[in-house]
Amino acid sequence: MAVLQLEDGSIYTNIGAIASQLAVLNIEIDRLPTNENPTIQELLAQDILNVTEKQQILTAFKTEFAYFKRVSGCQWCDLKVLHPGSQQIYALMTQSNRTHTHADAEVIHILAGECVFGFVYANGSQIQLMLQAAEYIKVPANTEHWFYLTPLLYLKAVQYYTTAQGWVPEYTNRKVTIQN
Repeated sequence: MAVLQLEDGSIYTNIGAIASQLAVLNIEIDRLPTNENPTIQELLAQDILNVTEKQQILTAFKTEFAYFKRVSGCQWCDLKVLHPGSQQIYALMTQSNRTHTHADAEVIHILAGECVFGFVYANGSQIQLMLQAAEYIKVPANTEHWFYLTPLLYLKAVQYYTTAQGWVPEYTNRKVTIQN
């Protein structure tokens, strides 16, 4: 269940209310049905996946890819698999938790685990949003934000890209004033 926290401490858990708060930034959030296939559920429960297993999961979510391709112009996708033993987890945690923007939209569909996005309103105030399985977010290009994993350090998510290079961060170095 998504949880939005405003800088004043207000908390929203209703997806409609969260979407209204994020609409000011043109950010989209919603829930997508999960793939109930037992094989896919077993794979999502594993920490480590080989290339074939990752492709099996991506194939199971091909309808979602077609949707994001149609409505957002996404041309590529990949499966992000993070857990405490991931080689890339600590580099990600030290880079993406800094405020940044991307020249392209960032579309991510959470399949398992959880993560937090933070955003900066035009007036400089900040909010942060925890996302969990079966939720997706579309962050428009040039939207100032940051990202980090919750203490679970566990996430499986399909990332959708409009360009082959993916999301290249442009750091803004704004101080993050809100965090759990």
